[in-house]
Amino acid sequence: MKLLKSTALAGLLLAAATAHAADPNLGRNLAATCANCHGTNGKAVPGSGLDALAGESKEKLLQKLADFKSGDKPASIMHQISRGYTDEQLQLIAEYFAAQK
Repeated sequence: MKLLKSTALAGLLLAAATAHAADPNLGRNLAATCANCHGTNGKAVPGSGLDALAGESKEKLLQKLADFKSGDKPASIMHQISRGYTDEQLQLIAEYFAAQK
């Protein structure tokens, strides 16, 4: 019985991971939470004092996110927000914003 439960659990986890990876809009959906501060599609309001994320290089965005997550870059809230995402999710978010023009 334990083997059946373990096999079923492994199957569910595999199915969830596959569905998660197959969502072509996952990066956009994750990045939607950034709109409150950084504007729709990462196009911050000029003069707001907030960074525009649209069109920024993926590498630069990932470095900033890593610095927030580790605490190396001071922030009022970004260090908390960035810790709420996995590295894979941050990668998707950075890819999404880098693709915006």
